[in-house]
Amino acid sequence: MIAESPLIPPPESYRKDSYLRDEAEYRARYEASIADPAAFWSEIADELVWQHRGEPVITGQMPDFQFFPGSQLNVCENCVDRHVENPWTRNKVALFFESEDGHRETLTYLQLHQEVQKFANVLISLGLKKGDVVSVYMQNLIETYVVLLACLRLGIVYNTVFAGFSAEALRERIVSSGAKAVLCANASVRRGKILPLKETVDQALVGPHDVEHVVVLRHFPDVGTPMTPGRDLDYHDLMSHASPECPAVALDTNDPGLLIFTSGTSGKPKGIVHAGGGFLLGTYAFTKYQLDLSPEDVYWNTADIGWLTSHIFVLVGGLACGATTILYEGALDYPHPGRAYEVLERYRVNKLFSAPTAYRMMMKHGTELAQKYDLTHLQLLISVGEPLNPEAWQWMRRSLGKGDVVINNTWGQTETGGTPLASFPGATSMKPGSCGVPFFGHRLDIVDADGQAVADGNPGYLIIRNVFPTLARDIFGDRERYIRSYFTQLPGAYFTGDSAVRDADGHFWVLGRVDDVINVSGHRISTMEMESSLIDHGAVVEAAVVGRPDELKGMVPVAFVTVDKSYVASPELAAELKAKITLDIGSFARPERIHFVTAMPKTRSGKIIRRMLREIIQDGAVRGDITGLEDSDILDKLVTDVGESSSS
Repeated sequence: MIAESPLIPPPESYRKDSYLRDEAEYRARYEASIADPAAFWSEIADELVWQHRGEPVITGQMPDFQFFPGSQLNVCENCVDRHVENPWTRNKVALFFESEDGHRETLTYLQLHQEVQKFANVLISLGLKKGDVVSVYMQNLIETYVVLLACLRLGIVYNTVFAGFSAEALRERIVSSGAKAVLCANASVRRGKILPLKETVDQALVGPHDVEHVVVLRHFPDVGTPMTPGRDLDYHDLMSHASPECPAVALDTNDPGLLIFTSGTSGKPKGIVHAGGGFLLGTYAFTKYQLDLSPEDVYWNTADIGWLTSHIFVLVGGLACGATTILYEGALDYPHPGRAYEVLERYRVNKLFSAPTAYRMMMKHGTELAQKYDLTHLQLLISVGEPLNPEAWQWMRRSLGKGDVVINNTWGQTETGGTPLASFPGATSMKPGSCGVPFFGHRLDIVDADGQAVADGNPGYLIIRNVFPTLARDIFGDRERYIRSYFTQLPGAYFTGDSAVRDADGHFWVLGRVDDVINVSGHRISTMEMESSLIDHGAVVEAAVVGRPDELKGMVPVAFVTVDKSYVASPELAAELKAKITLDIGSFARPERIHFVTAMPKTRSGKIIRRMLREIIQDGAVRGDITGLEDSDILDKLVTDVGESSSS
């Protein structure tokens, strides 16, 4: 699949308006950024507003490094204030909001500026100050962005928690971070159901904690909302008495800005700490060059605010670039399968950023549905979260926009605070399934277990050899775990934990976590390639392949499959799918077993958690951390499905 993947240049209609317009320009700028990264990041810094900027640009090495030490800037000022000071952008729409039930709101940059300053004064009135931590348990709402920008304005470290997490998962994050306040909505909506959030907060706060205040947004005024006197405060009441003027605080570039938890394979979730100024510096650069984002764009990133992608490419990167952004609450295919297309058509979105799961959902609904809507304004489709299989890639290019959209399949992690691998949409050619090329100032390599670079075309460990602004600075409260997790495997480099291949054209193909590359009788097989073969079958909606230890072969592949409602899961279908993988890849890749399941364990971003599937087939239960699950209720059903499939 990798060797045969074609190079597809971006269309001239797109290239002419891109920040970079040809491959030679990318190569020259990339080589210059590697030779002198300080000069590159200084150039990016020149485009931002600083309250004090000095030298040097970079000090230290992994894991102890800084960018622009001693310099001061404010993230909120760069995302909001500087657009308000520009007469061409102050009255343009910053945020369009729409809910699955049809409710809509609009906020200009000038209005956003006023709301953010008011809530910053609310935070001050609650006694919160620079360095304090707050937990934010809210969905994709305009008020959520107001809350987060106000925190960034004051240097208050926020921790967003996916508004679908259980009380136990929320409590873990509140207590671990020492949060002094919780900011929440009273409820959210998904697939027509009103989901209570305030009750979950109350359950999470049973027992010892440091929370002094809970600020509650009554997003659904008619929903009963329990309020604890003396602790709980109404968002709108507080805002009605707040002054609309609050200067941005000068913050050191390397001060902590945000905290986001990512699930570990076992034990407690890891609280990843990002520096506010470094996060701004890097995410602005990623968003500008990988999304070609500008004030003229209408842009929709479907990620939930509980997922760091939304902070990278919307809250910070997107607003810093001055774009108009869509915020959406609810399911993308409710109350009808064309709901996402309806939103794209209404706002004439020209750049869409979503997860492979969402694009595959569109593909399963078919081209005929997509063609019922005017999508001719779509120019760029961006994907992140897990490998985008070539079949979905080809469908997206053929069926969305005018049939020649640019597709940018990216790779990044919570710890990288951005996407070190991606295409430069107007400059570099695309390859279906590839994660593109390294970003400016990032030295990526693929090495063996001894840290030696492997030849192109051979799989190995993906590492990053130099520091960059958005690299995580710590694991909250556990420095030793931070160093052990990322910097001990290959000293002097960041160990991603992913396996990858670099092809002859310099494109990187991320195969998945190191554990997701299966060695069967000496054959190293990427689970992505097997999953791609399965998804290519009309019966398969989703597929995940994991390895099971085997005394004879070392490892054997086991597949988990959800089937389209028009098909019946049966031994005959399982045999057909095994035969397809054998034909597409080879007999060595034939799965030992195919488990038909009704749902997959997924993160809030839609990524299938394959580690849990491995635990189920090896131990009969999930033993590790489950707080990253979007829906923990599916686990019992999944174990039952696997048991029934194994006995059939």
